[in-house]
Amino acid sequence: MIETDRSDEDGGVPLSDTQRRVRRSPLLFTAPLVLLGLLTLVLIWEAIRANMTGEARTEWPWRLQLLDMEALGSLLAVAAGAVLARAQYARTVRPYLGWRGAWAKGLLKGDADAWRVGILNGGQHIAVIENWDCRLVRRGEPDAADAPWVDVSDVLDDLTAAGLLVKRDFQLIAFGPGFPLVGTGGYESVLVGAFSRKFVEQVDALYVRVRVTDVVGDSHERVLDCMRGSRVGYNAPLD
Repeated sequence: MIETDRSDEDGGVPLSDTQRRVRRSPLLFTAPLVLLGLLTLVLIWEAIRANMTGEARTEWPWRLQLLDMEALGSLLAVAAGAVLARAQYARTVRPYLGWRGAWAKGLLKGDADAWRVGILNGGQHIAVIENWDCRLVRRGEPDAADAPWVDVSDVLDDLTAAGLLVKRDFQLIAFGPGFPLVGTGGYESVLVGAFSRKFVEQVDALYVRVRVTDVVGDSHERVLDCMRGSRVGYNAPLD
């Protein structure tokens, strides 16, 4: 069985079974925090001025009054509320990317058993694919951490050069930017790929890295270990 605790080159992130937020929206996340920070600095400035003598406040730069305390307090409350509301809403609309694999028939030519891998968004809101790439490790090649992330078309070329036939030994779906993964309350998954027994025997690992953008502009990423579970004895298809 494939080990799943190996790390990506990006800093110790497991190659599978993790979803992580890789980017926050600059407009909807950074801007409110910057505003809150600026207002906090203004509050510190006004607090220092308030504790100075009247004579000192007549000299520059202490004569500069940015905001009166009442207006400043209201603005701080609004900014803090916006930051907290945004954080709570981001958790509500966060996508939950999951995948499943099982042996099934009817996906490849000849009606042979195929290892079917599908992806789903278990969240309540839509997520849009931002990037989709793969990492292939054939049997006997170096560890997956040394293999590059490439486009699906490059993986297809590599597999066909190795003698594996599309539609007979495998099919691998390419998802372009903008493809929507609709939130679902069920477990119906979108097909990622189907792989024959020959494919499972010749390919050590096939990872698919999917990055999506949620409705608040945050980016989330998950890596699917497509071969995981395909070689487990109790999960093997019947002969």
